[in-house]
Amino acid sequence: MDFLSLVQARYSCKAYTDTPIDDQQLAAVLEAGRLAPTAKNSQPQRIYVLKSSDALAKIDEITPCRYGAPIVLIVCYDADAVFHYPQSPKDSGAEDVAIVTTHMMLAAANEGLGSCWINFFNPEQAQQIFDLPKQQVPVALLDLGHAAANGTPLKNHESRKPLSETVTYL
Repeated sequence: MDFLSLVQARYSCKAYTDTPIDDQQLAAVLEAGRLAPTAKNSQPQRIYVLKSSDALAKIDEITPCRYGAPIVLIVCYDADAVFHYPQSPKDSGAEDVAIVTTHMMLAAANEGLGSCWINFFNPEQAQQIFDLPKQQVPVALLDLGHAAANGTPLKNHESRKPLSETVTYL
């Protein structure tokens, strides 16, 4: 499948089967995250793979959005490893995680897996419940799994504004 077809076909999956994810598929998704560009190639991402029933039960305590996925990735950045912009309080952590998560989400689609980017959770709760190091800041959760028959795209999935509404040439 060509890239634009992959991007067009990918959707936020809201229902998963209990079919396990093949280790090679998971490795391909994680490798895509490893290869993602980050500011100054700082690679501050730290990814936690939640597979055990205990870990998934803990995720269910902090978000209603797992949708039965057999794997959830907690995508964090290490605050000690991010690029700090000169003469600015801003750092690259959140944008680096966004790039990494996007790469993994598209790799999941390429592997025939469903995914859903979740930002409906409390990062401090995730850090506490999984006893993450203080400098690791959770930004996103990424559900992964095989889409169930009822895990279809939302009704408005194909609705996109024309480029003329979202792009301005200067």
